[in-house]
Amino acid sequence: MKNSLKIASPQMQTIQACARANKIAVSMGFAENDNNSLYIAQLLLGPDGAILVHRRKMKPTHMERTVFGDASGHCFTSVASLPLMEGDDPVRVGALSCWEHIQPLLKFATLSQGEDIHVAAWPSLTPHSGDGPDMWSMSNEGCMSLSRTYAIEASCFVLHCTAVISDKCVQANGSAAGVLFSAPGGGSSAIFGPDGRLLTQLLGETEEGIIYANLDFDAIMRAKMFADCTGHYSRPDLMFLTVQRQLKSVVRTIEGQDAKLDEVTAGATN
Repeated sequence: MKNSLKIASPQMQTIQACARANKIAVSMGFAENDNNSLYIAQLLLGPDGAILVHRRKMKPTHMERTVFGDASGHCFTSVASLPLMEGDDPVRVGALSCWEHIQPLLKFATLSQGEDIHVAAWPSLTPHSGDGPDMWSMSNEGCMSLSRTYAIEASCFVLHCTAVISDKCVQANGSAAGVLFSAPGGGSSAIFGPDGRLLTQLLGETEEGIIYANLDFDAIMRAKMFADCTGHYSRPDLMFLTVQRQLKSVVRTIEGQDAKLDEVTAGATN
């Protein structure tokens, strides 16, 4: 909990200052501490350091639920516009975390916000063992398939971002004898085009590094000419999604006529 990041903190201000000083946008995933409740969170910072998106994972997966809480409806707003070069149109950038990429409704709510670039944030992902008890869907092959599928479904570029863990991390987590996070490595970051093609070379799974790709945004137009699942390739007259975007509070104040009615009822009871 002490290593988790608070939004209003000197540490966050340092990250914002770095983005501003280098004139770069930053998408990052982190464990968020909100008054000592923990959430799996993602931020999108603009090149001026401003927070453009702050969202939380809608439903932590499996063992994550012993530590992290659920998001509220305001976290459906997960896409924002980012400036590129002067004179160019801004691009729409969004993000989801880990196995949120198997949630069809959540994916649809996200890609319907018009993403050009999607950040798919993942933990350390290792190759499947073959005949072992580990799930193929949680392997680097399985999770990369989910990111690639998102690129095709959304007709957008996908930044498939994975963590690399060290032996020190494995020992600290006590996970050496487990199925997940049991060995150093786990890196398999990649960039996919709007038609699902791989645009980058894979690094070694224990290698930390930065991967680069030139993004031709005309490729989005070419992909959407064939299928735009929230545009010409949709049937909202037959199928549509309803989303509640409100932030749900644990305290709701009753005012106006309802409050007066409560007072009258209380007086009659007394």
